[in-house]
Amino acid sequence: MGDETRGGGPTRRDFVTYGSTAVGSGILAGCSELLGQEGAEGTETTEDGSYSVSMEPMGTVSFDQVPERWIAYDGGYADMAVALGQTDGLAGVGGADRYYTYVYDDLPGVTVDQDVLEEYPEVRTKEEFYELESDVHLYDPQMLVNWFDWGEGDVDEIATNVAPFVGNLIFRRSDEWHEYRYYTLYEAFEKVAEVFQQRARYEAFSELHTEFITSIQERLPPADDRPSVFLTFEGADEPETFSPYRLDDGGTSKKQWRDLGVHDALAGTGTDNLSTTNRGKLDYENLLEIDPDVILIRGHERKSATEFRDVVLDNMQSHPVGSELTAVRNGRVYRGGYLNQGPIHNLFLTERAAKQLFPDEFGAVTGDEQLFDRQVVADIVNGEVER
Repeated sequence: MGDETRGGGPTRRDFVTYGSTAVGSGILAGCSELLGQEGAEGTETTEDGSYSVSMEPMGTVSFDQVPERWIAYDGGYADMAVALGQTDGLAGVGGADRYYTYVYDDLPGVTVDQDVLEEYPEVRTKEEFYELESDVHLYDPQMLVNWFDWGEGDVDEIATNVAPFVGNLIFRRSDEWHEYRYYTLYEAFEKVAEVFQQRARYEAFSELHTEFITSIQERLPPADDRPSVFLTFEGADEPETFSPYRLDDGGTSKKQWRDLGVHDALAGTGTDNLSTTNRGKLDYENLLEIDPDVILIRGHERKSATEFRDVVLDNMQSHPVGSELTAVRNGRVYRGGYLNQGPIHNLFLTERAAKQLFPDEFGAVTGDEQLFDRQVVADIVNGEVER
């Protein structure tokens, strides 16, 4: 990435600025003391129509008008923007390989331009940020610093010369460098709604989400009758080792499992969650010691439920040690869901998870039973928010 900067006068992005807080390393250090006074919804609007949004680690970001062009690092934040009716403004993403847009195929009138994703699938360099000239970057800047060797000066440069950052890495909570506030899925979604001034769509999704989760939880068996679950990442079709995830981590990527009240098979084992610094793995012998009721494997989201069972589960059933696992013997090995999920993703993933864990109540995971109304979701995205 280097230290190359771009000189010259103001750009067309000057309508978006950091508020009264200077753009500097102080912003990125965890700056709740710099945020100023928020309104009840976290947004301040002035008489001239400008407004500000406060979110750590950036601090307060001010906008003179609503952003049109945007990029998001991960599929979770991209999905938030899509849910808010902002599909036309997509200019690129930081990780297209983990942005699962096929869920939109079930939503009438909701599409994402695949050409954009193919042209800009890994927006991670300063040069790309300059080239795309977005109005807002839905990235946690500290992720760029800690994962992609940016300096804080690089973040300041792009925020000043192109557009600000609004985002917080929330899919897990196990990275040592993330010393500032985390947000839940809907807390982060609300911040993105403030950026795009889409309060009505956000509230419609929030109401739908609450009703949906309540309807699922009312049908769950007693806690003692729920399965123990081992969640892992392993992208191989013939898995031999498994990277562990902890369901009590609190990250948004485990939201559906927490909402379903399942038991973490690793509880009490001392095994830590996968993180930037913890890349430890478990083998089949380790899994036999905990012998979970259900195994959920991430890294196979381009496969259908049937394809996963025909390939990954079949290979595990043929393994001399893996075949001894209770979950494998009973055929209770499933896809583990996305790392990065937004509000639309979460509806689909929660529906899938309910079927995986409680098929007698919610139907087989390979079946067609729907637990929420796709048309209602599409209507909200398309601006029909009255329910």
